[in-house]
Amino acid sequence: MKIEEQKEIISGFKHLELLANQVVEGFISGMHKSPFHGFSAEFAEHKTYNSGESTKHIDWKLFAKTDRLYTKRFEEETNLRCHLIIDNSSSMHFPKLESNQPFYESKIGFSVLASAVLMNLLKKQRDAVGLSVYSDNYEYYAPEKGSDRHHRMLLNKLEDLLETPKISKPTDTITFLHQIAEKMHRRSMIVIFTDMFQNDNQEALFNALQHLKHNKHKVVLFHVIDEKKELHFDFDNSPRKFIDVESGEVINLFAENVKEEYENNIKKYFKSLSMTCAQNKIKYVAVNVGANFEKILTTYLVEKQNFG
Repeated sequence: MKIEEQKEIISGFKHLELLANQVVEGFISGMHKSPFHGFSAEFAEHKTYNSGESTKHIDWKLFAKTDRLYTKRFEEETNLRCHLIIDNSSSMHFPKLESNQPFYESKIGFSVLASAVLMNLLKKQRDAVGLSVYSDNYEYYAPEKGSDRHHRMLLNKLEDLLETPKISKPTDTITFLHQIAEKMHRRSMIVIFTDMFQNDNQEALFNALQHLKHNKHKVVLFHVIDEKKELHFDFDNSPRKFIDVESGEVINLFAENVKEEYENNIKKYFKSLSMTCAQNKIKYVAVNVGANFEKILTTYLVEKQNFG
């Protein structure tokens, strides 16, 4: 799908930022039915003025309306620093979307909207957010900040990621996770969106993830998959040509002939990932493209509460 078509789809949803806001507002409105009842109090953009504090940041307009003194909360007062990491390799642009499909039914589109949703929640909570994007190179880095201008810059970058890659871009997860880790100096929550398709050995991958945990960072790994195709290998039994979008390698086969073995192997791989993450105290969450975002938001809130 061309970038122009993707952006038309976004416009149909009244822009990525508004779509993310709708997701968050819907989630917050349902909080009273969840274990997070009362959590909405943390979304206040002001705090009560205490006698003896500087009057520099008092919101006088709010004082005129309420006859009470409140001060605005600024970036340096944030409760949390969060760094989002997105894998932008060619495999993340699977599946190829039809013209009538929403952009978030591809892995990259889902990761983009999920990131925008988390950014919206972080903004409401006056928390700082940064962003890294990698594929076969370290494509983008922005440190954690909480300003509106910074938020807009990151949203623009997220929209740019919806462009289908013109060339195959393999994943070099290990190299760039180490590089990102070197940039993370202040204790943060680190959230990764990746499909975990990489050719390197698993031990090296988890060494890189462990590197992200230095300085007592918390790491949350969202394993983004297309359950129908990648987990259940749901294809008809006509002869098909399967092409590795990163290496270009081609295999011709009937899906039915390998379906059972494929499903067994992929389930073993997912279970191994989950167990290794648990052993390394990394939060592992598998998420299906096109699903709602409750699992992602709930995971974020639980991990934030445990962040301390």
